[in-house]
Amino acid sequence: MKVLLTGGGGFVGSHLADAFVARGDEVFVLDMGSVKKVRHLLDNPAFHYIHDSVFNMEILEGLIAKCDLVYHLAAVVGVEYYVGDPYEVLNVNVNGTQNVLKLAFKHQKKVVFSSTSEVYGRNPKVPWHEDDDRVLGSTRIDRWCYSTSKAVGEHFCFAYHKIGLPVTITRYFNVYGPRLDKLDVGRIITIFMGKLLRDEPLTVIGDGAQTRCFTYIDDAVRATVAAGVAPGTDGQVFNIGTAVETSIAELARLMIEISGAKSSIKFVTQESVYGSSYEDIPRRVPDNTKMQEVLGVHAETPLREGLSRTIDWFRNTARQS
Repeated sequence: MKVLLTGGGGFVGSHLADAFVARGDEVFVLDMGSVKKVRHLLDNPAFHYIHDSVFNMEILEGLIAKCDLVYHLAAVVGVEYYVGDPYEVLNVNVNGTQNVLKLAFKHQKKVVFSSTSEVYGRNPKVPWHEDDDRVLGSTRIDRWCYSTSKAVGEHFCFAYHKIGLPVTITRYFNVYGPRLDKLDVGRIITIFMGKLLRDEPLTVIGDGAQTRCFTYIDDAVRATVAAGVAPGTDGQVFNIGTAVETSIAELARLMIEISGAKSSIKFVTQESVYGSSYEDIPRRVPDNTKMQEVLGVHAETPLREGLSRTIDWFRNTARQS
């Protein structure tokens, strides 16, 4: 099978490329970013890296036409972008997705669209089932542009599915592991990681009681592969994640303990970090019943084990650079 991964040079995409190459499939990655996360695959004849974007319709159509399955992961992700450049978030995540769906429909190729737990917003009813309501803040708050962009992408997926496109949606819950983004930016684990490696205080917003469900990359990738190849997934949405909650303060303490770093914990206000254009979410918990029953995947990796692997990877990478 030939598989196209838009954004396949990123964190989840690079691990997904590993998984499909290991299955014996041929993988095509379309990405504007660095090849750093997929460098180990560049000499593999089953792997192809195309440095271009989903806005190059000629290149995109050629790749979709030749592949059997399309994973659309290309997106602008990260809190620093939500509040710093909302236009780029909306442009890439909405218009880029339309390009992929339009061409996939033309060539009748199945699409797996990577969405996010952010679409639920701040719905206080947890755990979140795939059909639960979205509860968002004001459109004046830039923080909600990412959630909105991914929800619009989902609406386009469902619209295309109604007219005959096979499509599946995956919503990720705080996936982490080796190759996760850059230090000091992006997700909370990489923000903490940069400070750990320098023995600096870990800055926790508010009282740190807000919770997340941290899902190790291997578990997320097994579910993502199944979303594309398992029967009964067309037209479906799947929460991808563990249902085990961890507070941000607890995460900070655990990372310090595992790493043996000399870091302490420093509590700071939300405004001092993100300004007034950000609103936090108290709890983010998936109902992962569908992932388990339809995809046949359970999130098995304990947080302590996953963090240990992740910290080791970042330390080894830091030594090599």
